[in-house]
Amino acid sequence: MSETTTKLIYIGDPMCSWCYGIAPEITKVKDNYKDQLSYELIMGGLRPYNTQMMVELKDFLAHHWEEVNERSGQEFSYDILNSNDITYDTEPPSRATVVVRKIAPEKEMTFFKQVQIVFYLENKNMHLTESYQSILNDLDIDYDLFTKLFESAEMKNEVKLDFEKSQKMGIRSFPTLVLKHKDDLHLISNGYSTSDKIIQRIDNLLQN
Repeated sequence: MSETTTKLIYIGDPMCSWCYGIAPEITKVKDNYKDQLSYELIMGGLRPYNTQMMVELKDFLAHHWEEVNERSGQEFSYDILNSNDITYDTEPPSRATVVVRKIAPEKEMTFFKQVQIVFYLENKNMHLTESYQSILNDLDIDYDLFTKLFESAEMKNEVKLDFEKSQKMGIRSFPTLVLKHKDDLHLISNGYSTSDKIIQRIDNLLQN
């Protein structure tokens, strides 16, 4: 089985609550296959460039967050839902993830997961580069380089390419997992799923 032909593609968004919910399950999947699969993370673009304030979406988001908590056990802090000066624009954390992909691609998935924790548990404003500083320090990524790239036109365009790639794949909701195997793409899961179900589906495909 070749890494070049067998790849698990994860299409998600750092501010997608179900992506946060599935994070422990994704970790179990990666641990199960270790070096058997390669991985690709695509920023799907949940609500990029959205101008609505968090408080405007409070009831809608709170309902989803409570549902994710009940299903996955992932914890949330709800204070940010009262903010009337932070927009629910998911482009900045998506762009931040693409920046880390450029600087240290092997740390991209870990960064993506940590951004979710900083947003959902610590309720930091993910439009601000300083909100990422603790994660970058933990991952030994240069903050000044990150900031320079984060604010660059190049990275703003790069994340748009991810959004377009997701759209061309026909992906409309997150998280979505797709397995590329023997040059074919197979839908593994769309929405929340447990690691057992994901692994079973992948195993069935790998046996063919």
